[in-house]
Formats: sequence, C-alpha cells, structure tokens
Amino acid sequence: MEDINDKFFYVYSSSLDTRIQIKIGTLEGKRQRPEYDKLLLDPMLKYSGLYGAGGGRGDLAASLQVWAGGRPLALPIYTAYKHFTSRWNWNQWVTLPMSYSDLPRDAQLCVTLYDCAGPGRQVPIGGTTISFFGKHGVFRQGMLDLRVWPGVEADGSYPTTTPGKARDHGKEQMQRLAKLAKKHRNGQMSKVDWLDRLTFREIELINEREKRASEYLYLMLEFPEVTMDGVPYSIVYYEKDGDEVVQHRSQPDVVTLPDYEILQENLVEAKHHKLARSLRSGGNTRELKPTSSVRDALNTILAYPPTTALSTEEQDLIWKFRFYLSNQKKALTKFVKCVNWKVAGEERQALEMLVLWAPPDPEDALELLGPAFTHPAVRCYAIARLSQAPDDDLMLYLLQLVQALKYENFESIKAASQLIIKEKDSDKSNKFDRDSRVTDHSSSTPMTTSSESETGNALMSSQESSMDLTSFLITRACQNSMLANYFYWYLLIECEDQADPAITAKQDTRVREMYITVMNMFSTKLAQGNAIWQKRRAFLSRQKIFIDQLVSLVKAVARESGNRKRKTDRLRALLADPDPTFKINFSNFEPIPFPLDPEICIKGIIPEKASLFKSALMPSKLTFLTAENTEYIAIFKHGDDLRQDQLILQTIALMDKLLRRENLDLKLTPYRVLATSTRHGFLQFIESITVAEVLASEGSILNFFRKHHPSETAPYGVAPEVMDTYVRSCAGYCIITYVLGVGDRHLDNLLLTTSGKLFHIDFGYILGRDPKPLPPPMKLSKEMVEAMGGVGSEHYHEFRKQCYTAFLHLRRHANLMLNLFSLMVDASVPDIALEPDKAVKKVQDKLRLDLSDEEAVHYVQNLLDLSVTAVMAALVEQLHKFAQYWRK
Repeated sequence: MEDINDKFFYVYSSSLDTRIQIKIGTLEGKRQRPEYDKLLLDPMLKYSGLYGAGGGRGDLAASLQVWAGGRPLALPIYTAYKHFTSRWNWNQWVTLPMSYSDLPRDAQLCVTLYDCAGPGRQVPIGGTTISFFGKHGVFRQGMLDLRVWPGVEADGSYPTTTPGKARDHGKEQMQRLAKLAKKHRNGQMSKVDWLDRLTFREIELINEREKRASEYLYLMLEFPEVTMDGVPYSIVYYEKDGDEVVQHRSQPDVVTLPDYEILQENLVEAKHHKLARSLRSGGNTRELKPTSSVRDALNTILAYPPTTALSTEEQDLIWKFRFYLSNQKKALTKFVKCVNWKVAGEERQALEMLVLWAPPDPEDALELLGPAFTHPAVRCYAIARLSQAPDDDLMLYLLQLVQALKYENFESIKAASQLIIKEKDSDKSNKFDRDSRVTDHSSSTPMTTSSESETGNALMSSQESSMDLTSFLITRACQNSMLANYFYWYLLIECEDQADPAITAKQDTRVREMYITVMNMFSTKLAQGNAIWQKRRAFLSRQKIFIDQLVSLVKAVARESGNRKRKTDRLRALLADPDPTFKINFSNFEPIPFPLDPEICIKGIIPEKASLFKSALMPSKLTFLTAENTEYIAIFKHGDDLRQDQLILQTIALMDKLLRRENLDLKLTPYRVLATSTRHGFLQFIESITVAEVLASEGSILNFFRKHHPSETAPYGVAPEVMDTYVRSCAGYCIITYVLGVGDRHLDNLLLTTSGKLFHIDFGYILGRDPKPLPPPMKLSKEMVEAMGGVGSEHYHEFRKQCYTAFLHLRRHANLMLNLFSLMVDASVPDIALEPDKAVKKVQDKLRLDLSDEEAVHYVQNLLDLSVTAVMAALVEQLHKFAQYWRK
C-alpha cells in the first residue's frame, strides 16, 4: 500500500480567497539600553520599555505589512495592546488585509516592533522581513525564528536590508536544526513519537541558549498550516497566464517630443476661414440656393438646442447660405455663433446681416444676452427685440434678465451711472441727499432716499438699438409699478447675496459693485421722474422698512421660549401692540403695495388670525387687511432661502402661459413666491389640504371630492368639472415636475383644493436631486390613480392624453426654457450652483429633443407605466408616513 507521505498534496494560491493570518509569538534576546546621558537629554525615555519596571519589559507593539516590488500593498496592521511582565509574548493571530490569491510571487512580510518614547512618540525597536513563498514557490508554514535588526524599521525592498533568515556564522547549529525540523514536518524523516518529544525538547533548549548568547533579538512567527480531512496541504504559488512571455522594449518606438505649435492657430484652417468669409465671396453667396440634401443639413442644424456647439463645417455651411437663411427668424442665433467678431471684415458683414435678417421673437432674443455673446451690437440688437415684448411677458423673464446683467460691460454701466449723476447734479431744482445713497448695501438701500418732483420726465430713447440691458430694464421698470416692484427686490437680494460673508469669497467684487451701481441708477431715475415715478420710489422705500420691521418681529417671536402655542400668542401680542422698538404699527399702517403681489395694497395685519406652522422653522401665516378691506393671506418664512422655489414657480407660471397659448389649460396653481432676502421671503397661501391628510381623514381622494362636490348622476359621485380639474392638474404637474427634475416628492408636499386642483409645494430638490433612493420619474401614487377610477378608467386615459399633449407642447418651447435656465447658471440657486455646467443639460435631457413626436409619446407612456408600478416609491412613502407619525 502506498504511503501517504509519498504524495505531495497542494492547492494553488490563486484559488484561495481566504484572508492571511500570521501568529505573533515571543520576542527573545537582550535589548541594549542606551547610555544614561541620552536619558538626561531626553527625560521622556524613562517611560519607555528600556527603563520601565520588570527588567525592561515595556509594552511593545508589532506592525505587520505586506510588501512587493519595493512598495507596500496594504496598510500596516498592529497587534492588540498587551501588558508584558517577565517576557514579551503576544501569542496573537493577526489577520492581514489581503487574501492568498492577492499575493504576488515576490510578496514579503515586514514586521516592525515599536516602543513608546513619550506622548505621541514611537520608536522602532527593530524590524525583520520574510518572504511569504520559499525558493520553490511554496507558502511558508509552521513556526519561524526571525532575527530582528535593531533600531530600524523592516525593509520591504528587494534585496532587503533586514532579512529575518540571515546567516549567522556563530549560530550554524541553530540554523541546521531549523532545517532538520522542517524536513521532519514535511514527512521527509521517519517519525518516532518518544524520540521526537525528546529531540524537540533538546532543540528548544539549544535555541534558547543560543538566543540568550546572541546580540540580536529573535521574533517567533507562525505561518498557518492548511489541512483537509487530516491531510496537510501545501500552498503553491500559481497565477493564471503567469508564464506568458510579455515583450518589453527598452527603447520604445513612441517617444515624447515637445510640440511648440500646441494651442496655436491652425494656419490652414485660418486661411480657409478667411477665404470663406472674405468680401469677394459675398456677392457669389447672395443668390445661392441650397440643394435638397444641403437644405436638410441646414434644417438639422437649426433644430439644434441652444446648448449644442457647432462644428467648423456647420459654421461654414451657415455662413455660406446666410442670405438664404436671413428670412428665417429662428436661424439668427445660429448665424451669430458662426461669426468671428475679432475679424474686422467679418464683423462688418455680420452687422449688415443683422439689419437684413428677419427679426426674431423676443423670447428667442434672450439667448443673445447670455455670456457667449459679448459684442455690444449683438446685445443691443437683442434689447431692441426684447423691447417689443409687453410688460406681462417681460415679467416672466425679469428674474433672468437681472441675472443677465452679470454679462454686461461693467465699465459701460459705470459710465452711464456717472452720466446720470451729472445730469442730476446739473439740475439745481433737485434736492439730493448724498448720505442717502447706497455705498454699502448692508447699512442702507438706494430706495430710502427722498427728492422733490422734477419737471422733466424720463422717456425711453427712440434709438432702441443703442440701448443696453441696464438702461432698458430701468426704463421699463420706471414705467410700470409691477416691474418696478420685482426689479427692486431682485436687485436687492443680489446686492445682499454679494454682501453675505459666506458667499463674498466666491463672488467677484466687481459684480457686487455693478449691482449697487444699477440700484443707484434705478433710484436716481425714479427720483428724476414725474410725481408717479417718485411715488413708486417712496412705496419701495416703505416696503423695505416694513420688511425690516417684520423680520425684527419674527426674530423676537423666535427668541421666545416655550412651545408653538406660546410663540403664537407672542406673535399676536406684538402684532396687536408692538414693542416700542418697532417703528411701525403692524395692525394699522399707511397702505403700501404688497411686495409679493404689488397689485394688492395692504394696510395692516390682523393679529388674531396670525399663526405659526408646525415645521422646524415655524413660518408665520399672516392675514393682511387690504385697502379694499378684504383679506389676503400669505406665509412669511424666516431662516430659509426661497430663491430656488422662486425660480421653479416662475418657470411653472411661464409653462402655464405657454400651454394656455396652445389652448391647453391644465388647471395649474403657480402661486407667488418672493425671496426678500437670502434668509427670508413671502409665499402666497392657497387654501388647501395635503393629500396625506386627505387620505388620513377621508380614506381616499374620491371621498374628499364627494364630500365637497357630490353629484349623484356623475361617475364616481363627483361633479364632472371637479374631476376634470383634478385630472388636468395631475397631468400638468406630472410633466412639469419631471421636466424640472423635482425631487423629494411625498404626499405631504402635494396639496389638494376643494375645487379639485392638485399642486406641489416645497421645491428644495430640483434637476434630478432627490434624498430618497430610486425615486420614480414622476410622482404618481396608487391613491392618485384610484381617484381617477383606476388605470382602466376613462379619466385615467384622459390623464395620459393630457400628459402627452403637455410634453409635446413644452418640447416645442424648449429653446425658451433652456435660454432662461442658461441665464441662471451663475445665480446662487443651490441646486444649480452644485453643477452649474450641467444644469441646462439636465433640463434638455428631460425634454428628449433627440426624439420625434411619436417617439416622445412612447417615451412618456413608459415613464407613466414605470411611475405607477414603482415599488420603491410606495415603500419610501410608508417610511415617510411612519417618520411623520413619530415626529408628531
């Protein structure tokens, strides 16, 4: 029968994914104490193991690290703390952060012993290095006595300077016995139990005797042994395809050479550009007509969204057929992008083409006010087109136009401001108080000045083409109370934003100075105008005082200790009988236009109807008494930045108007939001109830409708007009919130009115950001669909149809929405500021402009099906409901 010892059992290292374990045993030998003069120089040494009690048996620590190729493969692992008395004996298994399959052939184990030399100081006692694999590629097993090289850390380079198996000519017997013990362990020697016990005992005595006589320290390590069914196995290094020969060129064919022409102008392309744009070619291209294939290529280019950069070939094609395209108003922005405004001849031709070109719509001219268009003539042309827009349309773009001031020529704005100052100084009948001018927005505002009526009336210049954006906005704002109101507050928050210490470091000082200059120009223009203009200026000044005093009152309420009821009582008391520190009687004051809605004049706040919401910031619900003795309810929020909500609600109002132009009324509720500061603002209050409360109190949305608008003859017992309103509003907000990437949607920020209108609030997450995992594309819960009668009902099919129609209409106005978002890139809107270079692209991707109308409808169908069947959304909704329950 064949002896088992005649066989060699092994396993490949590449097949073992187990972590490597090394056992740290004992440290034997003598440590050389340093001279006492070193102790005098460094008294902290007395705390080290060299001078500690117990014969110098200090509390040492061992560090184990894997090295290969002269560099570490993992972080070092330390032994656990252990207090030593008579000898250093860890007796600990240390798990290395690598498995057997991760080890290369030349992997080494570096062990360094450290001692404490004072607070926060460790010094190496010595180090030793041993390879994991022997010379035949077999992983080491069993116990090894390794020499510790004193005073140095273990060296992982090859060859190492701290070999653990270094040959000591005075200790040949110890090394010879170690080799014989290895042969005995491998089965190469016959085993006799009683003789083996005597022999190994004698070997231990010899080793201990030689270690004590040696000048070195010896560390005992134990490598793990592999057994299966009682049979010992050896670990043999193996790497798949490790024997494959890889050719390496000592002198590579590809070498690095300096390119002195990098980033330089391509002379060939520059010559081609000049020839293509030369004046000689102008006469030849005036009557040029494209072929059918070229016409298709031109239409493809014109269909590009504003964010698409044109290639050199596409630019040349647009330029070549510029006269043919001049009757297409949508093509102007593409043509302007093709012009090299630094070339005088090309610039002259381009300016001539601006006169010949079919005038674009005002909303298309917004693109020309972006940062990519810096030529004054182009920006003035855009202003000339924008001046054709009525005030109602201008209100929809005003927020972005104020941001577009950042891309104007600051020196021109400053020069225009100086000119206005000179005109005012030259008018001796005008009384101007220089101290009331804005020099630092943190202390005063330009709207707090007072002046006498001026005989002259500032009028818009007939030369509209020479007007810059600053003059245009100031002129239009002076002529319209609504524009003046919002223009003032948009400027005010920009000035404050720049003055905020947390943001000033990230902003350009010149931008802050520009906004202050524009505010001064606006204030001066109103002061120089007629009595109506001066009255508007006084109203704005009183609005600012009212907001400042209201903020002080809200802060006083917040300082009040106690629960929400006590704070509410304090709020009502201050409104009814204000503290002498306030400069205004909140319950009765002279009527002023309400900043949130300047068409409403307010003259007081009804104290007994004021209340605080349950949220963390406790916004104030205030009921204002209007000049017509009616009530207007608004929410004043302190401690929150409403600029993101303001942008989203402005966009929803714009989308609502665009859809209404297409005869599509989706019953949206674009309630008003005005950020009066980076820390506070107003929101219009809409009488409604959250969907979560509806489900909790009524059981379903249908029961809520039946309660307020029952109908025995209509399907589901709900009045048809209410159901139609609900279906349309659901469709509108599903598409709009999807396009804007609104996140954190749950049933507590979906509100429902008794008339059937559903609308969203709280837009803290937009452009795809969402705190919840795996959010659905649209917020369309099971309860919302059941209110329509289920997925098979006629109302649900009508809902899907409205979604398709709304999505297609919004895609047709994609350029306008993308232009407005591109002007907000440098605004301090939180979710845009996170990735300003990707904000416009995120909206564009949602609109899927690469799809045809038919493909877009199928795309929305898939989104709706995915949203209705979203399991994770339902689970998250339940978790949110549970969290709200415990919060209450």
